[in-house]
Amino acid sequence: MEQPLPKAEVLARRGEILAGLRGILPGEAVIGDAISLKPYETDGLTAYRQVPLAVVLPASEAEVIAVVKFCHLHGIRMIPRGAGTSLSGGALPLADAVVVGMMRMNEILEINYEDRYAVVQPGVTNIAITQAVEDEKFFYAPDPSSQLACMIGGNVSMNSGGAHCLKYGVTANNLLGLRLVTVEGEVLEIGGKHMDAAGYDWLGLITGSEGQLGIVTEVTVRILRSPEGQRAMLAGFASNEVAGACVDAIISSGIIPVALEFMDRPAIHACEAFAHAGYPLDAEAMLIIEVEGSEAEQADFLGRIEKICAGFAPISMVVSQSAEQSAAIWKGRKGAFGAIGRISPDYLCMDGTIPTSQLPAVLHRMKTMSEEYGLKVANIFHAGDGNLHPLIMFDANDPVSFHKAEAFGADILKLCVEVGGCLTGEHGVGIEKRDLMSAQFSVGELEQMRGIKSAFDPGWLLNPSKVFPLSEHAPG
Repeated sequence: MEQPLPKAEVLARRGEILAGLRGILPGEAVIGDAISLKPYETDGLTAYRQVPLAVVLPASEAEVIAVVKFCHLHGIRMIPRGAGTSLSGGALPLADAVVVGMMRMNEILEINYEDRYAVVQPGVTNIAITQAVEDEKFFYAPDPSSQLACMIGGNVSMNSGGAHCLKYGVTANNLLGLRLVTVEGEVLEIGGKHMDAAGYDWLGLITGSEGQLGIVTEVTVRILRSPEGQRAMLAGFASNEVAGACVDAIISSGIIPVALEFMDRPAIHACEAFAHAGYPLDAEAMLIIEVEGSEAEQADFLGRIEKICAGFAPISMVVSQSAEQSAAIWKGRKGAFGAIGRISPDYLCMDGTIPTSQLPAVLHRMKTMSEEYGLKVANIFHAGDGNLHPLIMFDANDPVSFHKAEAFGADILKLCVEVGGCLTGEHGVGIEKRDLMSAQFSVGELEQMRGIKSAFDPGWLLNPSKVFPLSEHAPG
């Protein structure tokens, strides 16, 4: 059956559907009771919740195929899910959909140091790849802040980045191949273990497709030689705008640090209370800058960056003198989202991307918006590539506060598009930005995207109600 069953019919047949799923998977791999379903009702965008029809936890590609064929045959929608760390609602369930959780498929299948690749299942965590190869002085480059928990299948679906994507690129730049189960239950092999594949860039199409074109069951990633060493530095400034101008100056100089991160005053104070990293509490904004290479290369880069920073009257500059000091600096940044949770009951984390030359103007406009909406905002983001992560603080128990936060976030994303940027850098569209897609894309462009979705999934059974404005959906 290509078309999804009506919601009422799916709910009426829930017992029959659960029995069918238990007929193809072991009993513990099918979750149907209300209490056990509760943890799957949301993802990292916790403002939205919906308990799913059921959750299945396949342990192999064969079990994924069996589940997909069953759901396709009966017209049942499916929501692929990794660790549930999506900040855009990408894994938010539907009441009439089966969540396909990939966390049991968590094996590293092959590591090849000579050809510099690793083959992993989608439930392997991001950090686990680096941990598996670091003894041989290799690493996996993309490093989202959630890397301790987020899974590589979800990274592929959302084309995740991280602090070090300035130099090494996002997930798409570090993939070689994928295995994908289509909505009909067929397996596609895309790319491989070699550097480039002939023909159309199917790998680029699937990466970032948010689980709408198929379910990833195997990923081949590039692993890279670890650098000789790395050092981080801090620079505090009198205003967000000055720090933004310094970022643009560093990038314009031709220097490409490994990472170039931005934090404003609320973020600095929250993260310092959490990590005790020595952040400058008297600064309105702070940059974390990391370079790598030999000791001589590190010294050269840091010296040149210090000179650039000095031109913007920094309040403070501190260059790390040890691996432990650098680790403390990054502990604050990596724990930033949790640290903000200590000063606000709830927050929305935006994900717009802008040209770095627009940073000062955009930061100034966000400050004005904050005053207009009466909501505080903390800025923590990948400044080097213009990937903004403003955290809008609100109270989810207050509907007025929540709606203001949503409107504030929408205005920030529209501003990103207005200055030549885009709606998302690494979090994906999900449900958070779906109704803003028309702010960036024309009617014709959206129609082309929907055509690709329909070619892979004619009935729109895979992760429906995401990415595209609801009023413009195909079936479902």
